[in-house]
Amino acid sequence: MGKDRKTLIILIPGFPADEDDSTCVPFPQAFVQNLKHFNPALNVIVLSFQYPFRKSIYKWNGVVVHSFNGRNRGKLNRVRIWIQVWARLKNIFREEQVVGILSFWLGETALIAKYVSRKYDVQSFTWMLGQDARDNNRYVSLIKPNSETLIALSDFLADEMERNYHTRPLHIIPPGIDQKTFTSEFSMRNIDILGVGSLIPLKQYGQFIEIIALVVKTHPGIKVVICGEGPERGHLQQLIYDWHLHKHIELRGELKHEKILELMQEARILMHPSSYEGFSTVCAEALYAGVQVVSYCKPMHIDFENFHIVRTPEEMRDKVVKILNEKDQNQHRVLTYPIEEICGKVLSLFNCANT
Repeated sequence: MGKDRKTLIILIPGFPADEDDSTCVPFPQAFVQNLKHFNPALNVIVLSFQYPFRKSIYKWNGVVVHSFNGRNRGKLNRVRIWIQVWARLKNIFREEQVVGILSFWLGETALIAKYVSRKYDVQSFTWMLGQDARDNNRYVSLIKPNSETLIALSDFLADEMERNYHTRPLHIIPPGIDQKTFTSEFSMRNIDILGVGSLIPLKQYGQFIEIIALVVKTHPGIKVVICGEGPERGHLQQLIYDWHLHKHIELRGELKHEKILELMQEARILMHPSSYEGFSTVCAEALYAGVQVVSYCKPMHIDFENFHIVRTPEEMRDKVVKILNEKDQNQHRVLTYPIEEICGKVLSLFNCANT
């Protein structure tokens, strides 16, 4: 215990409040959980800045989590949280043999990681997951990251970071699929089209509903399910009634992650109209569930089977209709990247893939 074991510190804005909180950052929590399986000797400590909405130290699947209850409040509160995190890190470094710091998102977590890693002379990497590569990230000028410390979730994000900030992440590590979380057999495909995501403008579910209104003209019996919650729910519900689609589209709200995976194995198509994505874990999971994915966002320079990239709503409609018309459902699992491979790549950066 203590100084005789290697410890990896993870800094993240939000983390599950308990082991039943499967909807909070599904990929990071799957990654952390599998780190323990991949290298049981490694001690992992998570510091979560904003969520859960309580200040505590608790165990999550054997991992110690320190939560600071930031609640995404204003600047003074944010600085107060940073001071508390710094003090907690000071204690951890005194008690543990820290091999490095991994921060999720190029934001406040990466800012703290930069100065803590410099003070204690340990490695630090930042995993960029999405909108942190866009041109409005104020933390980039504060952090001034270099290529060697940046991990991009996809080729697309690496390209975005280079285009917007003239710095290209040296490491590309995409999201991994935990194959253990899927049932061994496929279900009947009773859902024609599935949508999964937060009901926010970025995800464009208003456009999703308008495309369904066009698809219904040629496929009047289709069943569509949208899973997710957010501020646009009321507007989307109104659109469904305006387009007379209440018999076709069901808003299921926010569901547990395991339920989402079950629904994927009942669906034929995942329609993903988001205007911006790093590498949607939902798309990768759907591919492994045997679903045809139609999206605007191409995450990697390589192509994946059953992952259809379109450019316009008209192309999305046409691709969906074409898939619905196919007699051969082509239902087989497409594995993008296994979670074990992803854990190994990250731990190799800290020279602790095996201990």
